[in-house]
Amino acid sequence: MRIAAFVLIGAIAAATVISLAGTSVDLSIARLFFDPVAHRFPAASNPTVTLLRERGFVAIVTCAGFVAAALVTRFLPQRRLNVPARAAIFLVTTLALGPGLLVNVVFKDHWHRPRPVQVTEFGGNKSYVDWWNPGGTCDRNCSFASGEASSAAWMFGPAMLAPPPWRPAALAAAAIFTAAVSLSRMAVGAHFFTDVLFGALISILVVWAMHALIMRRRSP
Repeated sequence: MRIAAFVLIGAIAAATVISLAGTSVDLSIARLFFDPVAHRFPAASNPTVTLLRERGFVAIVTCAGFVAAALVTRFLPQRRLNVPARAAIFLVTTLALGPGLLVNVVFKDHWHRPRPVQVTEFGGNKSYVDWWNPGGTCDRNCSFASGEASSAAWMFGPAMLAPPPWRPAALAAAAIFTAAVSLSRMAVGAHFFTDVLFGALISILVVWAMHALIMRRRSP
């Protein structure tokens, strides 16, 4: 988990330094998915990419639903889901703080960065702005940060609760899932590289901090 956070922080730092030097990493990566002849992102009409987003959303909602059910059953006379209250609180808190509050409320509602499909470089009518610039001409549901990448990275939370022998495999599966969802969002022109990086990093750091605060705390 710590390694994943350091890798994301390093990638963001490298992208930022290169961008400040005058070369836009975001635009360069976005061009890899853009067809200049057809003037579109071909993956946007790819059924496999669409299916990945739908299945990924279903997986996250299913996991979140299980957590909610586990938390509710803690207060029922006959408990059917034997999930520790601490684990349920940890998962609910990280989901609410990471993808919920920080990404979709704090950033997406106040960071007016246009999406790739909206900027002039890819056939849109808006000016490109870097990730660190909160100004822009996007009114709502903007590009920074990626809600999908943040939600996908929240799956590191359940992975952290896996039994120790299975935890490395669970964390690897969460990393692959996050990378696949992030890549699909870039491929369709919905997000830039730094959008998904920061979206994932926010959730990972929240999971890491809350795990140390809640799960590693000794019971009285």
